[in-house]
Amino acid sequence: MWEEFKKFALKGNVVDLAVAVIIGAAFGKIVESVVGDLFMPIVGAILGGLDFSNYFLAFSSAVNAPSLVEAKKQGAVLAYGSFLTIVINFTIIAAILFMVVKAINRLKAKEAAKPEPVAPPTKEVQLLTEIRDALVKR
Repeated sequence: MWEEFKKFALKGNVVDLAVAVIIGAAFGKIVESVVGDLFMPIVGAILGGLDFSNYFLAFSSAVNAPSLVEAKKQGAVLAYGSFLTIVINFTIIAAILFMVVKAINRLKAKEAAKPEPVAPPTKEVQLLTEIRDALVKR
């Protein structure tokens, strides 16, 4: 059983997937920072300084706090502002990833379109070509 597990765990696809997950987690933090620290302030400024994260609907009359964190302490709330923020984040991330993948595909297409340089013929081929041409002239 141990040998079978080693074969499975050390397959190329499993190792590639593990590396992809680790890089994806690190890249996720970068993207989260780009969205949260760069794009969301711009979106908030465009929409008049709105901060969606504190939008909520209280299910209890006892909830009268102005912020979501305090409101959650007072009772049940529907935090639709947090949901809207996550939807906006997802949309921005999806658009950025779309542009990255599109750029990568464009680069791949340019690489595929480049013709491979033709190697010069070997001395033997040149000699045989000269012999053929000389025989054709006779």
